[in-house]
Amino acid sequence: MVSARRSFEGALPIAALSRLCGVLADTDGQLQYGLDFGRDELGISYVDVHVQASLALVCQRTLEPFMLPVAVDTRLGLIRQEHDEAGLPPDCEPLLVAEDGRLNPADVIEDELLLALPLVPVNPDSSLPDEVTGHEPDRSGEGRSESPFAVLRELKK
Repeated sequence: MVSARRSFEGALPIAALSRLCGVLADTDGQLQYGLDFGRDELGISYVDVHVQASLALVCQRTLEPFMLPVAVDTRLGLIRQEHDEAGLPPDCEPLLVAEDGRLNPADVIEDELLLALPLVPVNPDSSLPDEVTGHEPDRSGEGRSESPFAVLRELKK
């Protein structure tokens, strides 16, 4: 695939990626992918991975499911031994391939999606209810006029 500079594009059901499904709230839907194999000017074999998906995660703030759009656009340098990693350019992540040179594209896509997920998923549109935070909402329209450092100023006197 590298020598022929092959490219692959298509859709893959999210449910087909078992390791990814373990961290998702829902496995419905498909992802779009593109894999471009080649060799750079230094002779290093690579695969460019492009993936777009909308993944259902559970917000750790509200414990509600939400959809997170994920886009992966990375270059992986194909290496056969770990010490070959030192020869990769800085913009290239290493991908250790088997001795026979075979590569499972679905595994590569799944690995990159797992790496793209946030460690603690939080819906950017969420906020905790006031009952949980213990704060009363300011319904009067009046803001606090006193500086938060006024207490420190009094202690210093």
